Amino acid sequence: MTTAKITAADIKTHGLSNDEYKKILEVLGREPNLVELGIFSVMWSEHCSYKSSKKWLKTLPTTAPWVICGPGENAGVIDIGEGLAAIFKMESHNHPSFIEPYQGAATGVGGILRDVFTMGARPIANMNALRFGSPDHPKTRHLVSGVVAGIAGYGNCVGVPTVGGEVNFHASYNGNILVNAMTVGLAKQDKIFYSAAAGAGNPVVYVGSKTGRDGIHGATMASAEFDANSEEKRPTVQVGDPFTEKLLIEACMELMATDAIQSIQDMGAAGLTSSSFEMASKGGMGVELEMEKVPQREEGMTPYEMMLSESQERMLIILKPGKEDIARAIFEKWELDFAVIGHLTTTGRMILKFHGEVVCDLPIDPLAQASPEYDRPWTPTRRQSILEAKDVKDVAWPEALKTLIGCPDLASRKWVYEQYDHMVMADTCQRPGGDAAVVRIHGSNRGLAISTDVTPRYVLADPLEGGKQAVAETWRNITAVGGRPLAITDNLNFGNPQKPEIMGQIVEAIKGIGEACKGLDYPVISGNVSLYNETDGNPIMPTPAIGGVGLIDNLDTMMTVPFKAEKEIILLAGQAGGGWLGQSLYLREICGQEKGAPPPVDLLHERRVGDFVRSMIHGKKLTACHDLSDGGLMVALAEMALSGDVGCELKNVAGHARLFGEDQGRYVLTVKTSDLAGVKAAATAANVALEEIGATGGTAIALNGASVALADLRKLHEGWFPGYMARPA
Repeated sequence: MTTAKITAADIKTHGLSNDEYKKILEVLGREPNLVELGIFSVMWSEHCSYKSSKKWLKTLPTTAPWVICGPGENAGVIDIGEGLAAIFKMESHNHPSFIEPYQGAATGVGGILRDVFTMGARPIANMNALRFGSPDHPKTRHLVSGVVAGIAGYGNCVGVPTVGGEVNFHASYNGNILVNAMTVGLAKQDKIFYSAAAGAGNPVVYVGSKTGRDGIHGATMASAEFDANSEEKRPTVQVGDPFTEKLLIEACMELMATDAIQSIQDMGAAGLTSSSFEMASKGGMGVELEMEKVPQREEGMTPYEMMLSESQERMLIILKPGKEDIARAIFEKWELDFAVIGHLTTTGRMILKFHGEVVCDLPIDPLAQASPEYDRPWTPTRRQSILEAKDVKDVAWPEALKTLIGCPDLASRKWVYEQYDHMVMADTCQRPGGDAAVVRIHGSNRGLAISTDVTPRYVLADPLEGGKQAVAETWRNITAVGGRPLAITDNLNFGNPQKPEIMGQIVEAIKGIGEACKGLDYPVISGNVSLYNETDGNPIMPTPAIGGVGLIDNLDTMMTVPFKAEKEIILLAGQAGGGWLGQSLYLREICGQEKGAPPPVDLLHERRVGDFVRSMIHGKKLTACHDLSDGGLMVALAEMALSGDVGCELKNVAGHARLFGEDQGRYVLTVKTSDLAGVKAAATAANVALEEIGATGGTAIALNGASVALADLRKLHEGWFPGYMARPA
């Protein structure tokens, strides 16, 4: 094995510190060659090793009686009864999507789909959480257009419905957008596949698309800050083919119906390197690969390029002995590449050969398990003082509501989600736009409720409370449709962890997430960390996106947002205090300020109110339900009125803090007059505050002698996004 001298420039180019290179020398007892250096660089990248965050991720609650598999596999797995499991995960494709928005977003969808179906689950729903820069920034519309088209192009073609998500804007994302993709799948509990390799001599099989030069060093690129030259990183963005992905799903499902597979892993970040090292490490095995046997899309590819390529639609499978012909026949039927490229050994080492010459000889565990783990210095975020309502400008509620309902963060997302096929597979029970998406468990009357959420301005002001709120918000969204929240996946998007103030955001947000998960009995079963989200030293707002999944046992009880009829009673459940305006959208959009402490999250209150609301939904006592979040009470009421095309007249509420405050743990409910007494009695028994605030009816929202017509609100609400995207360049 020849070894060229590794230079200081090589070390820097591969994103390794001098101390990390010294550790490499200690592990090997010699200098690495370039292939080996490349493998170390991706395996020890932030994107693959979580070296700055894993100390804190270990503190998260990950177990519950219904958790079948927590973090550590391709995706998390929960028991949903009747012999079935829900398998889900959320991952980021932030850096690639900024550089090349269409392919970056498309391959983000493709990658998360593979994480789910590699475990034996048929994907049934896609979600996303998108953050863009200021609408006035010259690149924002281009990025929105490309990302939405990429998500639609891939998800629609592969035939998995995109059923919901988030789209928000803030100047902190001007140079570094966030594209977080989530997939949920279903599997039989006795047909779940894992990635730990076993069986010396078992064949290592490559299936799917051929390997090209796209995506080389993608994981390393995703572990570094952007600068003025980031546009030059286009070659590190992968290119996706959803039609091939569809074939790959069907071929894998067909093979999984046999007994041929010992273990299976998708080739995601770091491609063939991460999949082979992780499978071998989990099983305590060694691997020997013959690199010339890897199916190649381009001529003259080197082992370095093949190991680091992040070409899409590829899987690595360890077959049971003698099953090669069965597997080959299936993949050839689906017109996909199939190649036996090596075998397992008992050496615990990765041996790569190229035309008979050993080009890499590395110990597996030090790369896969013993990667650096940093306890980086961190400083707590300085807490902001509570903002009193009297210190916030009080604007007449009709004008404030009209401003908020048509602002970029609250305007209708129809322009976005109408580009997604959210009805394919014919099991979508709630279309985008509600509190949570609902997808039927095929062939049953049960469903999964799915939500993604985070409020970055809360996290920036107080990472602990903001982390708690992100978890509680998804729990509340699932509850509002009648779901029983079961577990979350997280996608922790932050700036440079080498800055103590950024590391402090990470630490405290994880603590907040952990507190909420424990308090709500809502464990973390999978996730992703995306760091170095900053450009020229300007970090994004801390954005720990949370994806939640819950179970609806009877879809006949599923609840929705719209007002259903006139003369129904409107109730406010869980009112706690007089209205919290700190870090609210009212403060930002009406007063032009982003300041104050965010609303605190009382987890005991959250659970008590949510359990009460869910019990009323299951008892068919409610006609509509909507949780309160951005914009507070008046925005929630406007959304219910607009979606049902039924107005309302309010009473007993006044003042900007009461109307637009963002206090947590609250829901707007509607009930028929005949059910009012029973619901009030149940609230009293549950120790839940319940206030009658008005009734449905008419074609406007009316309060204290003033009113706003629904037609005017609708024009503002539904007009912003199409108008923005139609502006001339």
